[in-house]
Amino acid sequence: MLRQWTWIAIFCIVLFWSGIQPKDYLTWLLEVLPALIAFVLLVWTRRSFPLTPLVYILILIHCVILMVGGHYTYAEVPLGDWVSNLFDWPRNNYDKLGHLAQGVIPAMIAREIFIRKQVVAGRWWRDFLICCFCLAFSAFYELIEWWVVLLSGSDAVAFLATQGYQWDTQSDMLFALLGALLALITLSRLHDRQLKDLMIRE
Repeated sequence: MLRQWTWIAIFCIVLFWSGIQPKDYLTWLLEVLPALIAFVLLVWTRRSFPLTPLVYILILIHCVILMVGGHYTYAEVPLGDWVSNLFDWPRNNYDKLGHLAQGVIPAMIAREIFIRKQVVAGRWWRDFLICCFCLAFSAFYELIEWWVVLLSGSDAVAFLATQGYQWDTQSDMLFALLGALLALITLSRLHDRQLKDLMIRE
C-alpha cells in the first residue's frame, strides 16, 4: 500500500503543479481548498484516528481530481474534452468524475467511522445511512457553490461548471449517489479486511 511519505509527496507535487499558472486563480483556490482542508484534517487525526490504507488512497485520488479541475477549471480539463470527443458528448463531463468521487470517498470515510465508532447496528441500516449522508453532503456542496457565486458574482461562475446544462445540480447529486452505491458494492470486502488488520494493530 501507499506509504505515508509517498502519499504526501504525490499530494504536494500535484498541488504545486496545479498552482502554476492555473486558468483562473479564484477558481483554483475554490476547487483546491477542500483538498487542503482534507490534508490538515488527516495530519491532525493521523495518530488519534488513523484510517485504513484504502481510505487514504481514495482521499488522495479525490484530492488529485480536485487539483486537476482547479488548474484547468472543470469545464476545460483536457481529459474531459478527449472523452467527450470520443463519445460525441455535447459537454466536458470531467465534473461528473468529481461528483462520482464525491460519493465514493465520503461513503468509505463514513463507513469507516460508522463501523469503528459503532454508530449503527446492522449492515443494511448502515449502508442506507451512508447513502443518505453522501446525498446530504453532495446537496450541501451544491449550496456552497451557489453561495460562493452569489457572493463573488460572475468571477466564480467557472466554479459551478454547469456549462449551460439546466439539470447540472440534480445530475451532480445523482452521480454522488451512484458513487456511494458503487463504493459500498465493490469496496466493502477489501475495506473489511483492512479494518480488521487496523483493529488488530490497535
